[in-house]
Amino acid sequence: MLSDNILPPTTAGINPEKFTDKFIFAQNQQTIILFLAFITIFGFFLRVNQLGAESFGEDEFNKLVTVNEYRNFGLSGHNGEHPFLMKGMQTISIILIEKWNLFFSDKSNFQISAETALRLPTVIIGSLTIIALYFLFAELFGTSIGLISASIWAFDSAVIGFNRIAKEDSFFIFFFILANIFLIKSQTAAERGNRNYLHYFWISAIPFGGMLASKYYPHFFAVSVAYFNIFVGISSTKWHILKVKWLYFFVLVGIAFVFFNPTIFLPSTWHEMLVFSSEKRIGHDAYEYLGNLYRNQLTAWLNGVPWNFYLVFILVKTPILTLIFLILGLPIYFFRKLYDGRYFVLFWFALGVLTFSFLGGKFTRYFTLAEPLIAITAALGFYFTIQATAKYLAVFFQKDWLIPFIQTISFGLFLMSLFWTSLNSAPHFRLSTNWLGGGEMKAGTFFPHDEFYDLSSREIAEIIANLSETNSNIASETPQLLGYYLQKNGRNDLNLVSLSDKNKMGIFQVGDIIILAEGRRYFSNDKYWQFLKQYTPTKEIKVGNTTSARIFKLDYELAQKIRELSVQ
Repeated sequence: MLSDNILPPTTAGINPEKFTDKFIFAQNQQTIILFLAFITIFGFFLRVNQLGAESFGEDEFNKLVTVNEYRNFGLSGHNGEHPFLMKGMQTISIILIEKWNLFFSDKSNFQISAETALRLPTVIIGSLTIIALYFLFAELFGTSIGLISASIWAFDSAVIGFNRIAKEDSFFIFFFILANIFLIKSQTAAERGNRNYLHYFWISAIPFGGMLASKYYPHFFAVSVAYFNIFVGISSTKWHILKVKWLYFFVLVGIAFVFFNPTIFLPSTWHEMLVFSSEKRIGHDAYEYLGNLYRNQLTAWLNGVPWNFYLVFILVKTPILTLIFLILGLPIYFFRKLYDGRYFVLFWFALGVLTFSFLGGKFTRYFTLAEPLIAITAALGFYFTIQATAKYLAVFFQKDWLIPFIQTISFGLFLMSLFWTSLNSAPHFRLSTNWLGGGEMKAGTFFPHDEFYDLSSREIAEIIANLSETNSNIASETPQLLGYYLQKNGRNDLNLVSLSDKNKMGIFQVGDIIILAEGRRYFSNDKYWQFLKQYTPTKEIKVGNTTSARIFKLDYELAQKIRELSVQ
């Protein structure tokens, strides 16, 4: 798509370059590079600061187990339902940080935790996405809108929360964006008359392969292919790619995919994928959403987690100013002033994101794939609202200098607001809730599984290590994860069981311990939750003013009632 520096000044009565000229950014490339460097550095700081403050989530712990398996036995199909690329980078990260810790073994302040080491690749990728978003949206909508959307991604607390967990979604969206930068650059080059426009097309195959090697979402190819196909029937378009070239393109994608995902050749990988796709790998039978329990299976469709899940997420997790500009930006897609770039965004929403609302299985981290759409729509809302406001006031007061002044001040205040919100949310960004959702008092009440994500497991283990007696039974919903942290506390003697295992719960005695960790309530253990929440816990762990876990050491009465519940 043509960027704003070559848009005809009379098309649709809008010349975005006039806005860019008088915005906070100067017209030279050096200023743009400096500003990108600025937001990328600060975005990285927000993501990496206190990265190890939260315990591993259960899914993250599975990645750590896989990394250890790679190191001890070579490449394997362990955790094979997910591609190799992220786990490969995590393996490198952990090895390098172990060497770092060894080098600074006599300096405790320089030691880096395993949690940080595992999450660091995701933080790096999430930070690089700031730059990638700029190039994609600058190509589609112009320099200013590209910089605004990149800034929103850099400082948005919800985005930062997703970029700080060791999951594949941040990798996937980075490679998707990177691939489409080159694809759309091929369009721009073609329309400018550059005969070598196919070079960008071939290059895009490499990040497309990386996209598939990050997460198995092949349907996202439909976004790019659909965008290309809307131009096929236009006689004036110069962007032509023959069918045979598309065949070569997908061969290149396959080669890149195999390079980034070598474990695809292992039979054990295919076994894990088949088990996962049959939904036999689902470890828990529900998801807690707005205080209620729902089936969390993809094939449950509308009988699973409600369709409005992500809509509620937008309303309560998006910073208020971003949310306001998001609402203002939505109608702009229906005006021709955005030119054809709007179709790419609409296809992204319809073909890549909307489908998730109708699947029965949902997690908030899936929304990482939609967060760039929040950023660009809010950027459009900000751009056109501030532009119109500045021009109106300049005419009203007959002061031309008001246009750049209002634009600069508005943008500065907007960024400061986002940065301040994220800074106040650290290090528990996923708990951040805007005032529309009730603020801090309602934190953890909307999507507790994803908001807490086992963040207190380390603290739970420390308490249990001191509280439990030798050979005690300990019930939780993450026994393997808890065992990892208990081992670090020197307690290998405890019998760790699942709270959902009623047979094991039927033998609990005086002195045994039950853990109610927020976000781990399911159909299978709800009777224990409802019963125990009537009692005062032996220990309670809080994150700010929010309770993240309750620990009960059973006396005679509680032990007897737990056994009775287990046979019901």
